[in-house]
Amino acid sequence: MLKQALVTIAAACLAAAAPRDAGGSDQTTSLPHLEKRGTATQLVVDGAPFLILGGELGNSSGEPDYLQQHWARLRALNLNTVLAPVYWDLTEPEEGRFDFSHVDGLIRDARTYELRLALLWFASWKNSVSCYAPPWVKIDTHRFPRARDVEGRNLDILSPFATANRDADARAFAALMRHLREIDGDRHTVIMVQVENEIGMIPDARDRSAVADELFAKPVPPALLDYLRRHDDYLASELRDIWIAGGRKSAGTWQQVFGRGGATDEIFMAWHFASYAGAVASAGKAEYALPMFVNAALIRPGYLPGQYPSGGPLPHLFDVWRAAAPSIDFLSPDIYFSNFADWCRRYVRAGNPLFIPEAQRSGDAAVRAFYVIGQHDAIGFSPFGIESIAGPAATSLAEGYRLLAGLAPTILAHQGRGTMAGLLPEGAEQRQPQQVVLADYVLRITYDREIAPALAESAVSQAAGTAPAAPPLPAGGLVIATGPDEFLFAGTGMTATFSSAASNDPVGILSVEEGKFENGKWAHVRWLNGDETHQGRHLRLEPGRFAVQRIRLYRYTGS
Repeated sequence: MLKQALVTIAAACLAAAAPRDAGGSDQTTSLPHLEKRGTATQLVVDGAPFLILGGELGNSSGEPDYLQQHWARLRALNLNTVLAPVYWDLTEPEEGRFDFSHVDGLIRDARTYELRLALLWFASWKNSVSCYAPPWVKIDTHRFPRARDVEGRNLDILSPFATANRDADARAFAALMRHLREIDGDRHTVIMVQVENEIGMIPDARDRSAVADELFAKPVPPALLDYLRRHDDYLASELRDIWIAGGRKSAGTWQQVFGRGGATDEIFMAWHFASYAGAVASAGKAEYALPMFVNAALIRPGYLPGQYPSGGPLPHLFDVWRAAAPSIDFLSPDIYFSNFADWCRRYVRAGNPLFIPEAQRSGDAAVRAFYVIGQHDAIGFSPFGIESIAGPAATSLAEGYRLLAGLAPTILAHQGRGTMAGLLPEGAEQRQPQQVVLADYVLRITYDREIAPALAESAVSQAAGTAPAAPPLPAGGLVIATGPDEFLFAGTGMTATFSSAASNDPVGILSVEEGKFENGKWAHVRWLNGDETHQGRHLRLEPGRFAVQRIRLYRYTGS
């Protein structure tokens, strides 16, 4: 019955929206949308691929009056997109009465500073809790039920099992998307929308309300089991192992199919969270079909379901979310952990496009942007709390984004072709050079995060023992094979040596050239064929500054 209700809502919204199109013309092809290019998925805006160099505002920084003081600085950081929250409680302060003034202000000011927007719908859940639901929802716990803990107490979490909760959220989101179509349908200032924020159940693995218990005792929805059967060879290993351990059943209750325990509780919650979020997204897309995604709070090592926001769009639950919410275009990680590259790899399985809506605003943010774009053909990258970034981290991000903006046409042309790689140290324990095979060459990359020489000279001039410890400099970047024997390297703090992947012939350096891109074209700055290449032995991007170098190689026999 729940699934049927979701379909009914989406169908009703689609029917209502069908005759209404901004400007009276068919905009389906001109809208921002996702498009496959080789193995990559690109965001297309105004007919051209678009690479998001973003920054996400802090949770309470999305109101235009407060944000006025920050716009010029956001532009100076070389962002092209701001991820900004839109709050349900401000959007619908009274049931059925909508106020979009804060949305209008965001769009107005973004246009003034020539920036795009990705809007974040803070509604039923934000970091698991329902803190942005309107007062008329929060107060009426009878009409808008809460999830409950094991002792039967209400939690400050709207129940995903209540149709009233879902329908109220979906109506408000549809109204927002209708408004966006009306005021921005011809300008596309808003290019994407995130539905809810870091959905998940905590501090238990599942809701313990009577309705949740009742549904938990009922059969698993056939749509989920059919999805598992049809995608058996591609399922996330964690989910597949649980399903196999239960005998690959094609019918049964949640415990009969998946067994007893927190893992089953989480799968159950994931299905209902995803169904709810998918219904909200469907209602919005019926009004204005922008790309939509959900984001996940990740799992700390050793944590069990209930100790983290359980049931969210996490890698081991990808298949549940895809089965329940096909209207959601992709699933994204908010990465605040040091094993950044590992989490990225987990989110590119089974064709899921990679977009990082939240990441630490540390000095490493810029090189992580290079990595996700180069290694995983990412749609884009966005540090969190961008209005608060300062010091070396802000300088690094501005320089890195400036470089990426110049490289964007080349990057976008190479996405999905297997001619590009991201370069990033995996961690402090990495000792051996990182090896990358690209265009018949083996590239061996080492990273240098030492303090820049100028800073080192300043430090030693201070009294012994009083010099402050300098943080390690960012190191990383990307490499693009632009020809049979030619590569572009971009980033900082890296040294690359080369050998042949196809033969034992020695490899030499014909030339190394530092340059930049102006209006999409390469512009020469200087040749680096002496000490800077260790007399033709390597390419080096020195630590402490971002640069682009073009190298040409050749093979020669040893005899």
